[in-house]
Amino acid sequence: MALVGRPNVGKSTLINRLVGEKVAIVSDVPQTTRTRVIGVRRVPGAELIFVDTPGLHKPRHLLNEAMVRAARAALDEADVILFLVDVTAPLGPGDRAVLDLLRPRRAPVLLILNKVDRVEKPRVLPMIDESRSLFEFAEIFPISATRDDDFTDLLNAIVARLPEGEAAYPEDEYTDQSLRALAAEWIREPILRHTRQEVPHAVAVRIDEFIEDDEKGLVTIKATVVVEKASQKGILIGSGGAMMKRVGEESRIELERVTGRKVFLSLWVTVEEAWRQSPRALRELGYT
Repeated sequence: MALVGRPNVGKSTLINRLVGEKVAIVSDVPQTTRTRVIGVRRVPGAELIFVDTPGLHKPRHLLNEAMVRAARAALDEADVILFLVDVTAPLGPGDRAVLDLLRPRRAPVLLILNKVDRVEKPRVLPMIDESRSLFEFAEIFPISATRDDDFTDLLNAIVARLPEGEAAYPEDEYTDQSLRALAAEWIREPILRHTRQEVPHAVAVRIDEFIEDDEKGLVTIKATVVVEKASQKGILIGSGGAMMKRVGEESRIELERVTGRKVFLSLWVTVEEAWRQSPRALRELGYT
């Protein structure tokens, strides 16, 4: 199941809720998700593989181009497509552009009207009517990804449309991401939370060392935070190193929750000019 939509409509929040585990980082920054993220949910008689995708948008850098390719690839492989819309804003060109990508595809498309907790009911009904006039959706689900506790109807609608097949993941796995890859994202998440303007978009995290010591119950992580300008480096480090200390503390809490171990985390900040336009940098950072 591919979750698609324009940036910032709540795809990552929804996949975390559907899976029941945090497999994708969440922030208010558009284009937070940069790679395809898989989360696995098991229900009686079915294994549901959800694919969170980068928000579909007009690329400005090689990084953006890679993000859009990842989203399109997920669409090509999906048996069911969940198209998310933010009901707090009118259907716009970004939503319509995504629908244009969905038209030639055979997979059934479920429309997910997200954030209904933020609007009055009379605003939702006209959006349902407008959506139906634009595309033939298999079903429509008004939801709140942040507040709803029961997604049974949505899950049943998905299961009813899945082909038969063997399970793809072991029972104890809920994502295809390695701990090393998750670590990079958990470090990036508080940076997105505490910085503004161009900084969140220009930040990437490279894991230089990831060592698990089973005897000591310790994970040692050394990571480099990459930015494009010296001014961005200054913002990230902060006065007296305060910003990076805050980032380190918050990401360490998440890393210890995920690993179930004590985490020793070392962070460095470096400048790599125009890394978003560098094929080499994108490969090293895991974006291509």
